[in-house]
Amino acid sequence: MTQLRRPARTVLVSTIIVTLLLPSAAWAKTPVATGSGGAVATISEPASQAALAILNQGGNAIDAAVAAAATLGVTDPFSCGIGGGGFMVIYLAKDKRVITIDHRETAPANFTPTVFQQDGKEMNFDTVLASGMAVGVPGTVRGWHEALDRYGSMSFKQVLAPAIRVAANGFTVNDNFSHLVEGNLDKFKLFPDTAALYLKNGNAIAPGTVLRNPGLAKAYRELAAGGVKVFYEGKIGRAVVDAVNQPKVASGVQVRAGQMTMADLSNYEARLRQPVHSTYRGYDLYGMPLPSSGGIAIAEALNILEGYDLKAMPKEKAEHLYLEASRLAFADRNAYLADPEFVEAPVAGLLNKDYAARRRELINPNQASVQAPAGDPYPFQNDLSVPLRPNANKLLAEGAHTTHLTVSDKDGNIVAYTYTIEAWGGSGIVVPGYGFLLNNEMTDFDFSGPAPNVPEAGKRPRSSMSPTLAFKNGKPAFSIGSPGGGTIITTVLQTIFNYVDLGMSMPDALNAPRLSERNGMATDVEPGFAGSSQAKALEKTGQHWNKPEEIGAANALVFNPDGTVTAVSEGHRHGAGSALVQKPAH
Repeated sequence: MTQLRRPARTVLVSTIIVTLLLPSAAWAKTPVATGSGGAVATISEPASQAALAILNQGGNAIDAAVAAAATLGVTDPFSCGIGGGGFMVIYLAKDKRVITIDHRETAPANFTPTVFQQDGKEMNFDTVLASGMAVGVPGTVRGWHEALDRYGSMSFKQVLAPAIRVAANGFTVNDNFSHLVEGNLDKFKLFPDTAALYLKNGNAIAPGTVLRNPGLAKAYRELAAGGVKVFYEGKIGRAVVDAVNQPKVASGVQVRAGQMTMADLSNYEARLRQPVHSTYRGYDLYGMPLPSSGGIAIAEALNILEGYDLKAMPKEKAEHLYLEASRLAFADRNAYLADPEFVEAPVAGLLNKDYAARRRELINPNQASVQAPAGDPYPFQNDLSVPLRPNANKLLAEGAHTTHLTVSDKDGNIVAYTYTIEAWGGSGIVVPGYGFLLNNEMTDFDFSGPAPNVPEAGKRPRSSMSPTLAFKNGKPAFSIGSPGGGTIITTVLQTIFNYVDLGMSMPDALNAPRLSERNGMATDVEPGFAGSSQAKALEKTGQHWNKPEEIGAANALVFNPDGTVTAVSEGHRHGAGSALVQKPAH
């Protein structure tokens, strides 16, 4: 990326004193903001304020991203936290390069490909989910450490300070938070420490409640004082291992225990990986590589779409082609992609433009297909080995509950960061004394094989997280990412399609009804879509819909030609998001 030039930026930084000592009731969200200096978009006003505070103290985008992420661990604990893992894509403006930090959870050393089988049959998914055996070795703290140590300018003590204040002093619970607790009552009631934090008299805490989390404040204080070793070799790590191996449960309840060790924690390493690079209609796109499937699947789908003049056709025709391209990309994603340290996936072939042309031949522009087969990308890469061809793989259940944030600073550095604990509320296990939920990331593995994504000791389960940076003529153009399990890929893909091909503004592209085709029997849609004129137009090609559910909670930045930046969050999903800039445009 030596050709990249840092775009002109207004470097004035407004002095904004952000008061994080009060509950967040007084903070009013705005989902779109334009200005100069740094910018941030998250789904949480306290998190966005935390990032802005760090930027105003002279921190860079990496410092601010960790501050926002730590605060999201307080205000959005069912989506993310230090009990999970994630993927960070960073643009370093001075070096003009993109790097990625993989801090995905890993399987404990006792894992085997049959760990989720009993008497030769797959275990019940929900039983595994709410258990110690669902918990992978958390990577978040190690990822934050690597990001700050290599690319940040501040210490853990500095960037965790806003989150500590929010955890200690509390934030005001909104309707969305209470709704998420209600949806997890059965799981949370299994674990007394979880119930004590999020339930009152056996029910979800009510909207308007000021929720304090002294245990998480304590965890953050110990990290601030002792650094990364406190988590992976010290008291917090021991508490994690105890919670996994001997889950503290309600009277009369039994859940499966895990077999995690302190060695699993102390051996955990984040990975710095080369980003997935692809091009689309004059843009250079950089996404997350394996074990995230997002960057590859998005690039393949866009390569397929690039063969069409989408701007010249009716919207419903273009959207039909978007759905079919997504279907084909998911067929390949499910067949080939997994942790690159265990599986040699045909990435070069999947990213090849000629391979995309071959896949494109399978699309009928007037008729929806039904469950596309995987293609054969091996002839499209320089691979002289004789690789095994995959069997068709079933569509896996994948938790849809993650968070994405994006930050830029006055110097042009950019972070797109997606991190998670997997399902809403993860495993349901709050670490006693420390107030954070543990992930259920191990359920992202296939429960049986043969398949690339079967469980193995030390392996990272395949992910769909898709933090993405886009450049045009060597300059940053936009960042985009979302939560949503498998729908992450389609949310990012559709937002790019809406923005680049349909010519929508980024707020309109992000707020448009989402259609998620993942090579299933029907396309997932959002409430209100079925029966609309848009839906009826697509139904004429044979497209049909699954039951509606809110899809994703995306955040984006757009780098404007005049040097300003526009931060964009959700206008209505997940209770609406928060976009802030250091110096708002007048």
